[in-house]
Formats: sequence, C-alpha cells, structure tokens
Amino acid sequence: MFVQVIQGQVSDAGKARAALERWAQELAPGATGWLGSTAGVTDDGRFIALARFESEEAARRNSDRPEQDRWWAETAKLFTGEPTFRDSSNVVVDIIGDPDQAGFVQVMQGRGTDPDRAMELMAQDSDEWAAFRPDIVGSVAVQHDGGAYTMALYFTSEEAAREGERKEPPPALKAQMDEVNALSIGAPEFFDLRQPWLHSPR
Repeated sequence: MFVQVIQGQVSDAGKARAALERWAQELAPGATGWLGSTAGVTDDGRFIALARFESEEAARRNSDRPEQDRWWAETAKLFTGEPTFRDSSNVVVDIIGDPDQAGFVQVMQGRGTDPDRAMELMAQDSDEWAAFRPDIVGSVAVQHDGGAYTMALYFTSEEAAREGERKEPPPALKAQMDEVNALSIGAPEFFDLRQPWLHSPR
C-alpha cells in the first residue's frame, strides 16, 4: 500500500469538505488503484488527509490526470499557507471493524528512535487489543523518513474513545505501550477529527 499524507491550515472547514466530496463523486471513479481516504479539520483549523493507493504507480497516475490538476488548483486556494505532502510505501493497516463507519478519528504524528520496532510492537497482540479496546475499529500507521510517523486511529465514537483511554490495560499490553512510548522523541502531535470525512471506492 502507498499513502500520501496532505496537511495544512484552512480557514473554512466546510469548503474543504465540499472539495473532498466533489473529488469523491467526480474524480474517484477514474482513480484506478485508489483504496480510500481519511480526512478532516481539527477545531483549530488544521487539515489532514491520508489518501491510500494500492501502489506508488497508481498514486502517480492519479496525480498526472488533467482533471486532478484542475481540482487541486482550486482546492489549494483553501489553504492559508503552503500545504505539505509526505508519501510512503511503509504502511501497516490493522482492520478490526469498518473504519468507514468511524464516528471519530484521531491522527497522531511524531518521531521515534526505532520506527521498525514501534511498528512491530503496534502489530502485536491485535486480538488482545481488540478485546481490551472495542471502541477501536482500525488503524493505519505510516512511516516517513528520519523516524517520523503518521498514525490514524478509527473509533466508534469520541465518547467511547475517551472512555477507553481511561481504562487500565492488562500488564502485557501496558508493557507494550510503555515500550512504544519509550521509543518516542518528544510528544506527538494529535489531530482530533470529530467529523471525519471517510471515502472509499463504491
């Protein structure tokens, strides 16, 4: 899988959402190899999107379409500064339920000393995690250069997510969490998407 992470500041979340809805309706049918996208805007106007493709080639083919160029030229005007793009083929997906039905998505971005070990830890004990945190319906973890990462967690609702955060994990899962946290450099940045925009091929 190949993921493109797009982010930046927007002044009008409604217009940003309308632009993505238009892409899903008009451009998605011709985007061969597109697997879906997760996007949204935080309360303080930070936009973030994860566009998933089956391969880098599929993403490039989509970018090269004239209609994609026209759509982006219009959409780029919605950002108050220059949006950033980060691409990666180093992706781990864990699907437990139906992420497209998520009522709340939290995206985390940070940096770690050993991203491969962190990915390995996050892929472990998925059945135990599913039993402990039934509010989580899926996750997408993306590695970037220099130990940086973007991770999207899909929840049934924000209320359930907050309740789950307060639960004390069993010893084995807590040890796993502690090791992941020990690999982090500084505090991660969180993007709380209270109204996530979730699209996938029809």
